[in-house]
Parts: sequence; C-alpha cells; structure tokens
Amino acid sequence: MLLEHEGRRPRIHPTAYVAPNATVSGDVTIGPESRILFGAVLTAEGGPVTVGSRCVVMEQAILRGTKAHPLRLADHVLVGPHAHLTGCTVEDDVFVATGAAVFNGGRVGARSTVRINGVVHIKSVLAPDTVVPIGWIAVGDPARILPPDAHDEIWAVQGPLNFSKTVFGLDPAPPGKTNMPERMRRYALALGRHLRDRILDRHGSPDF
Repeated sequence: MLLEHEGRRPRIHPTAYVAPNATVSGDVTIGPESRILFGAVLTAEGGPVTVGSRCVVMEQAILRGTKAHPLRLADHVLVGPHAHLTGCTVEDDVFVATGAAVFNGGRVGARSTVRINGVVHIKSVLAPDTVVPIGWIAVGDPARILPPDAHDEIWAVQGPLNFSKTVFGLDPAPPGKTNMPERMRRYALALGRHLRDRILDRHGSPDF
C-alpha cells in the first residue's frame, strides 16, 4: 500500500520492488534495486525515510522517520524480519538482524552488525565495524556495548540521554508521577494526521 501523507508521496526507483502488502507512507525514497518485503512498514512521521541502493527490508520490519530524527539507510543494508528502526542513520554495508532495534538519533557505522534482538539506544553511535552481540545493548556516544542484565551500567549512560525528552519532547516525570497522559495526547494528535492520508495506486496516483 502506498500512501500520500501530509501532501508527500513515496518516490520509488523503477528497479526497486515493494511487496503488495508492504506499507510505504509519505516522504519515503526507495533507491535502485532495493527490496521492501511482505508486511514491512516504511512511514515518514514528520521526517523523511530514505533507503539507498540494494537494500533489503525484510518481512514485518518497521522503519520510521520523525520530525526531529529522519531515518536514512545508506547502500547495501539488510534489515531483518521484525526489526524496528526509528529516526536513525545506518551507514553502508550494515546487517541489522531479526528483531533488532535502533532508536531515535542512533547511528550505526559502516560494516557493523546488530545481531538478533540487539539494541542501539537513543543518540548512541556505533563506530564502523562494530558488532552488537545477540540481545545486547549499545548505549552512548561512543557506544558502550553491554549485556541486558547490566541494568545499572546501561542506565548510568542511558539516563542522561533522556529518552522522554528525545522521543516525546517531555522532561521525565518525577518519581511517583507519570507523563504518560501528555505523551499520549501528543502522540495521538500527531498520528491523527493519518486521517487525511490518501491511498495511491502503484504508479503514485490517488486511488479513489
């Protein structure tokens, strides 16, 4: 499904392939010989999504650009099934494996590998040729790569990166309080812009 969102339409190179049940919404550019497989979602939520040449985005992966953090895949990038990338930059020749996540402001250096269920956290930067092991977390700039049970070490780096402010534009709530009502008010308002989307045909024209 191709969607016009906020007046922006996907731009898909003639040599690229987008599966019939993939969703490509808004300001998304897909480069030469790239392949977007079944059930994948590429959505520009206020910021563009750019996919370079000969990239493969596999089944059920999600790529999301935001106003503060556009998403860019360089060339020869593989995004595995069920991976989740938001507002990040992935440089050439990177392998993002099944179930991995790269969050807002993250950068994955060239020739790196994020293995199954690995995480590159907000505003974290992987140097070129880095490997994030299965289920491990890369956090900070430059990134420290830590096992998931190293909570205190992870939080010592992650806390100052301020997930709430980076992703939702809100300072963290004090202990015993929550900012979830305001987070969800803002998020629902932003996502409500999809109410005005238009479905396009495979040639990019409105499908009435």
